[in-house]
Amino acid sequence: VGMMQSLRFISAEALASHPQVARQSLDGVAHNLYPLLFKASYLLEQAEVIRVLLERWPLEELRLGALLGPSADHPGDLRDRACRACLEACVRGLADHTLWGGGRRRLRVADLTGIRDVQVQGCPCGRALGRWGRTKLLARTCCELQAEPRAARRPVEVLADIFVTGGNFDLVVRALGPEGPAPLRVRCLSFRADSLGPGQLLHVLRLAGPGELRRLEVVHNVRLHAGHVQQLLAQLGFPRLVSLTLPAKAFDAPPTSTPAPDGEDTLLTSIARELSRMTQLTELSVAFSTLTGKLQKLLGPLRTPLRVLDLGNCALNHADMAFLANWTHAAHLEVLDLSGHCLVDLFPSTFFRLLGQAAPTLRALTLEECGLADRHVGALCLALGPCRRLQELRFLGNPMSARALRRLFVALCGLPRLQSVEFPVPRDCYPEGSAYPQDELAMSKFDQQKYSAIAEDLRALLLRAGRDDIRLSTPLFGSFDPDIQETSNELGTLLLQAFKTALENFSRALKQME
Repeated sequence: VGMMQSLRFISAEALASHPQVARQSLDGVAHNLYPLLFKASYLLEQAEVIRVLLERWPLEELRLGALLGPSADHPGDLRDRACRACLEACVRGLADHTLWGGGRRRLRVADLTGIRDVQVQGCPCGRALGRWGRTKLLARTCCELQAEPRAARRPVEVLADIFVTGGNFDLVVRALGPEGPAPLRVRCLSFRADSLGPGQLLHVLRLAGPGELRRLEVVHNVRLHAGHVQQLLAQLGFPRLVSLTLPAKAFDAPPTSTPAPDGEDTLLTSIARELSRMTQLTELSVAFSTLTGKLQKLLGPLRTPLRVLDLGNCALNHADMAFLANWTHAAHLEVLDLSGHCLVDLFPSTFFRLLGQAAPTLRALTLEECGLADRHVGALCLALGPCRRLQELRFLGNPMSARALRRLFVALCGLPRLQSVEFPVPRDCYPEGSAYPQDELAMSKFDQQKYSAIAEDLRALLLRAGRDDIRLSTPLFGSFDPDIQETSNELGTLLLQAFKTALENFSRALKQME
């Protein structure tokens, strides 16, 4: 790596690369050099040195993101190294600190957030420990220490990003809600939940301390309806929440409810009221929830403008689009997802107006499976014209030909900040008469050679316009999701279970028909 490192950092690396020497000479190391020695050890993957550094940590705070980020001594950024060996050493070292730190124990806060999970690991061993694994490791360590009589009286506060599923639920509950003294007290800053029941979710969130929580992601296999969502928000409040993601169908009426005679949706009104109390909420994702005609009721009461809004596949209608286009908060949107709506066909004027309103701030726009065909390209070019700040555009799953894409790309070259475009496999690469939206099987059956030639042609077009800084890609099955990657076995089992149940119900129905 051709970067300027200070002499101090080079010395720290030399010491870290000799674990025995490092262990023996730590007592003579000045306290303000510990952070430097930590980063050097992390860079060289010296787990043994990391563990002993944390055991003897002489400062009141330890913040992982700050320690691994760029600094004057070493400009390199190690925050996207979720190195298993190093992170395990960190947590073990924390445990040692509470057990053996003795009178030297000064550590009050250990902030383990700030790690970024990426597809390709930069650490020498290449073995990552994802958010789920980090949660399990921390929870297990907390539980072991709860049973340890020698552990410190004054607890160390550990700030963490927690990811809970059915597979680590019991352990996390024990770690977050200790019966007796807890040497490590976990505080959750962000919380992701998958494959839990609504009751389990409410229970673990209550223990996690909803007053501190900044980000809450409830995804895929947590089956919530509007009654659960209302209960969650009303009982826990989440006063500091910045970002909320709800699973599919989160606004469906509870199965036992009967519609009010005046058509009033009291649950939605209550949910909207709770959201409006969250004064720090700036990111809301409600994809795959049916919100037809309900958008004004949901978003109208919000007092703080949203910067991020995901309304993908929410079955919006004219009234919803008109509300968005005239919404005073539209002028603050930075990230917007309207996938799964035939925008240009059904709502051309409100879609144009919405983009015009958001243009001064809009950084990322996603329009996947919006039925955008060749005949819409002129309108799309016009709509995107004012979006001078746009950095990312995604429009996979739209039935466009290579010719239409070429025309669109000429217009995109005029957007000065554009960095990344995810474009669909051109229609010309599929068999004649292919139906849209496509299922995964149909999507993957295209002429690879033809696609490569067209993609090459589009890159050449960008190059001629002096815009080869724009990254092009066609990620057929979505972008890399580290959390799904890590828990795929557990999710696979769940899907099989659901499939088995469906088959059993089906055969039961067949028997009844006989």
